[in-house]
Amino acid sequence: MVLEKEDLNFNNMYQNVESVKPSGLDLKDRLVGVQRVTKVTKGGRAFGFSAIVVVGDGNGVVGHGLGKSKDVASAIAKAVEDAKKNLVRIPLIKGTLPHEQKGKFGGARVNIIPAAPGTGVIAGGALRIVLEAVGVHDVLSKSQGSSNPHNVVKATFEALLNLRDANTIAKNRGISLQKVFNG
Repeated sequence: MVLEKEDLNFNNMYQNVESVKPSGLDLKDRLVGVQRVTKVTKGGRAFGFSAIVVVGDGNGVVGHGLGKSKDVASAIAKAVEDAKKNLVRIPLIKGTLPHEQKGKFGGARVNIIPAAPGTGVIAGGALRIVLEAVGVHDVLSKSQGSSNPHNVVKATFEALLNLRDANTIAKNRGISLQKVFNG
């Protein structure tokens, strides 16, 4: 796959992030949450719904999206379409993460730590949904601060997007893989 300039600099914030096209992937969507929102007008209250969804192939490709509509079904459908537009590849090593990473968004803070095989996904709420969609099988994590699902999902994505594997580090530094580990 040929990477283009905007693919290497996802949202001009993260380095080494590969954007992925949804065609040809077996994506599964997971609903994180649905909120009922109310707009008060002079004619009374107008109800609407917002849904946040995470899609992933369980093999390192994941995306999240937000959908808003007057009814729940179309809000979820819009969220799934939005999530498919924001797919990224996350480096995984033997079903876990390459290294420990922290993420922060708004009032939500998350800490994800690689774990030994057989540990399972030790995570709760929105954090668990994102990690399972990525395809992580063994991980320890802690979500602190705000438990707002929107902010927890975005904080988790920030942590995941900052992950780098040894091959990427060696390529960026222009050194061999042996030198990364042995100095």
